[in-house]
Amino acid sequence: MIRILIADDHPLVRQGLRAVFATTDDIEVAGEASDGEDAVRSAVRLSPDVVLMDLQMPGLHGTEATRQIVAQRPTARVLVLTMFEDDDTVFTAMQAGATGYLVKGADGSDIVAAVRAAATGQPVFGAALADRLRRWFATPPPRDTPFPQLTSRELEILDHLAAGLSNVDIGRLLHLAPKTVANNISAILGKLHLSQRTQAIVRAREAGLGRGTTG
Repeated sequence: MIRILIADDHPLVRQGLRAVFATTDDIEVAGEASDGEDAVRSAVRLSPDVVLMDLQMPGLHGTEATRQIVAQRPTARVLVLTMFEDDDTVFTAMQAGATGYLVKGADGSDIVAAVRAAATGQPVFGAALADRLRRWFATPPPRDTPFPQLTSRELEILDHLAAGLSNVDIGRLLHLAPKTVANNISAILGKLHLSQRTQAIVRAREAGLGRGTTG
């Protein structure tokens, strides 16, 4: 029996995944987590074989939660299931120790097959992501920008943050809702292993960010 932990901040997503696994006879849902910190605690407590990990969650970002789970429970396989599929997010998750990466919207049968494969330690990717991985390793992109673990949007927000802009100001400038800006800042803190906004500002300014924004 494969024991899994479902980590996602949306109850309907967790419910839908439970329904998918209820149709199998070899996968058991050991527990659920609604944020990153809860995911780490539950993984340590429940010792699941596979953790289905959303990335954009309240508090601790899914990438950092993945890193902590892999460090504390090396036998647990983390399978990312998220709506984000940009290259930076994919590679940051893999660098954190994820075994596989699926985009939300995948068929239930694909998710079940991915969990079974991940439980045996096999790397798992959707067809589109696998093709991009092959292209990336054939011609890896340059990494000469600061904080390569951040997506281009997160780096842009960090730049404005370092310039002293508030969430509202950043949202207005980038045509984003303040909540979206706040979620991105939470992701930035997780990826940079920081706990406070001011720490991110200091790190960003040390890297030369925050000089081009006029507000």
